[in-house]
Amino acid sequence: MVAVAETTAQPPRRKPAGGTLHFIGRLFRDKPLGAFGFVICVIFLFCGIFADVLAPYGFNQISPINRLKPPSEKFWLGTDNLGRDMLSRCLYGAQLSVIIGLSAAALATVVSVFIGIVSGYLGGKFDMVMQRFVDAWMSFPDLIILIVVVSVVGPGMGPVIVILGLLYGIAGSRIIRGAVLSVRENAYVHAAQSTGASLPRILWRHILPNVMAPVIVLFTTRVGAVILAESGLAFLGLGVPPPAPTWGGMLSGSGRSFMYLAPWLALAPGLCITIVVYAINVFGDALRDLLDPRMRGSR
Repeated sequence: MVAVAETTAQPPRRKPAGGTLHFIGRLFRDKPLGAFGFVICVIFLFCGIFADVLAPYGFNQISPINRLKPPSEKFWLGTDNLGRDMLSRCLYGAQLSVIIGLSAAALATVVSVFIGIVSGYLGGKFDMVMQRFVDAWMSFPDLIILIVVVSVVGPGMGPVIVILGLLYGIAGSRIIRGAVLSVRENAYVHAAQSTGASLPRILWRHILPNVMAPVIVLFTTRVGAVILAESGLAFLGLGVPPPAPTWGGMLSGSGRSFMYLAPWLALAPGLCITIVVYAINVFGDALRDLLDPRMRGSR
């Protein structure tokens, strides 16, 4: 008697969808609040890019006869003390504030990741020297460093982005270093070392993916901090020079001066800052859950 082995037919395995579209689908399916933040961020980026088309007036179009007009059908967000349309200025402000916030936060994250990963993984004297430098840097007040450097270099979008990126990047490297110190002792890192993997490969393939959670959280928190820091610099006259309409400049300029007489001057840019920071935070939390290989949402 010949025994016939029974085989169970396996269904064909489906190939995963394209990388970007598949990730966006997971974002909307698994993280609806994060998807909402993503949509808000895209809307503000769209408004900033196409502000020339969407804005009903120029950002510096002065109309003294319409000064301090409350919100109406003609001026949806009212006008400021010079008769400029606040909706148009907020749309143009998205170009500057969002660009400054994202660019400086991205630069700060790159600096933090580079210093934190290299210092945390190598350890030894290099780590000691690097951390003493970070300690010395963090001992100075942030505002004092900003004022001194911007006063020497001069105001403008480029200097503000570089200065804020370096300022927050060096300070934030301590967070990344702490995550690397715990990751580098895992078995897969020792296995990569024993097989002769190069240092860049270990850092890129084994260390960085497992510290993405604090990296993403660091980036999202830095965006709001950068926008608020730019607001403080604009209040001191060291930010992007007027009449460029940054949200921080509007909030600390006419918004502060006419807060009681025309509260919409502070509410409009303040709400823009609040909505953007909130949207980036919830989107960053969703990215952390989806990209971190140690969390269930990444599977």
